[in-house]
Amino acid sequence: MTTPASDSVIVGFYNLENLFDPTDAHGVLDDDFTPVGQKHWTPKRYEKKLRHIGQTISRLGSLSAVEYPVLMGLAELENDKVLDDLLEMESMKKNGMDFIHYDSPDERGIDNALLYHRDFFEPEHCEPLPVLIYNEDGSRDYTRDITYVRGNLNGERVHVFVNHWPSRRDGMPETDSKRITAAATLLSFMETLEAEEENPNYLIMGDFNDGPDSKSIQHLVGEKPLYNPMETLQSPNRGSANYRGEWSVFDQIILSHSFLKTHPGTHTFDEADIFDAHFLQEWKQPYKGKPFRTFVGQKYLGGYSDHFPVYVLLRYHNLL
Repeated sequence: MTTPASDSVIVGFYNLENLFDPTDAHGVLDDDFTPVGQKHWTPKRYEKKLRHIGQTISRLGSLSAVEYPVLMGLAELENDKVLDDLLEMESMKKNGMDFIHYDSPDERGIDNALLYHRDFFEPEHCEPLPVLIYNEDGSRDYTRDITYVRGNLNGERVHVFVNHWPSRRDGMPETDSKRITAAATLLSFMETLEAEEENPNYLIMGDFNDGPDSKSIQHLVGEKPLYNPMETLQSPNRGSANYRGEWSVFDQIILSHSFLKTHPGTHTFDEADIFDAHFLQEWKQPYKGKPFRTFVGQKYLGGYSDHFPVYVLLRYHNLL
């Protein structure tokens, strides 16, 4: 495992806005994302989106000393194939990246994944954590699993959780309990880790479909010594996504308090931000400054995603 040439590394998260391959998969609601589907999702459009995502991840990584993210959580991707194809993009294939992915039971067929750089992160264990939500009639409401990965980041053990919590599509009050259940799922699993390890290093990232001040996020950070640097990024003029003219910071990276300390051989939180570089933005009014999307409804725009990535910069302290 390589020690960073300098002391800064990037940990990021990116909701990819429906990264599907153009092949119709059995048992998955992906018919729209085929060449004959409503979105006319052709191999050409698919490859363009892959290039865009690869370019974005590469440009984000250039903000750190090692020039690429050491860890990158992803949401809204279909399968292993799209990740394999992504890593074959010119901007990605020389970066030494690999991935961890599990198929989720989500009815839309979208999953989470973790990209990691093999020179800086060594996975030890990984598993999906089901978020068990039930409807009033007792049937299960299937949503994305939480992807859990334990590993060594420059030799320091970290516990990484990649999340995509239930949406607000059916209304915020009606769906609050679903996201609180997702938070409780995380907290329960963290209890099992803390029974075996003192003061674990947590990196909890994802599209939570809730902001830092929401009940679900406050429930999570209120139960454990966790720090949410995304609280300071909330603004009426900026966010990681924009819905009907309103900015939100649903995309967040939350850290354990252990990342606020400085010791040799460890990482310390330095800064957090939204990666809203100009090339990721709409350039025409009335949408200027908002994420340059791939689609608006059925209309193809050819952009990147309806979300901006978010990231934290960690500083690594070399062993004396």
